[in-house]
Amino acid sequence: MEIKEALLHFCQEYVRQKKEVLKKRGASLQESLNSETKSSAGDKHETGRAMVQLEQEKLGQQLQEIEKMAQVLKLVNLGTSTQKIGLGNLVRTSTAHYFISISVGAFKEENGKPIFCISPSTPIAKLLLGKEVGDSFIFNGKNHKILELT
Repeated sequence: MEIKEALLHFCQEYVRQKKEVLKKRGASLQESLNSETKSSAGDKHETGRAMVQLEQEKLGQQLQEIEKMAQVLKLVNLGTSTQKIGLGNLVRTSTAHYFISISVGAFKEENGKPIFCISPSTPIAKLLLGKEVGDSFIFNGKNHKILELT
């Protein structure tokens, strides 16, 4: 499997697992809400229901974020060859390697070097986007040179 395909799969798997966890949590919250019985302490019951509903709202927001990530991944085209850095590019710099897709952390390459999967909206990606091989940029006070773009 080509490295970019492995990176895209890594990102897709992250999204799939997150969705699964959130759906299970949602089912658990719904079960809590359904099993919440009216006790003699009415205020306690209402507080419990309100807490569960707040958790459901948070869960809904997290699911929306995961869906946005899934939509970004659908836009990643690994077959396009470009001169300028954009979505779906693997960028090797003098200090680190980046895959422009979604922010899911580090993917360990076979040689042990991490490739950071980053969103186009991250500070480092904003500096990278539109640049070409040979360009330099400063991030966190350090000079970085773009060595390779695939």
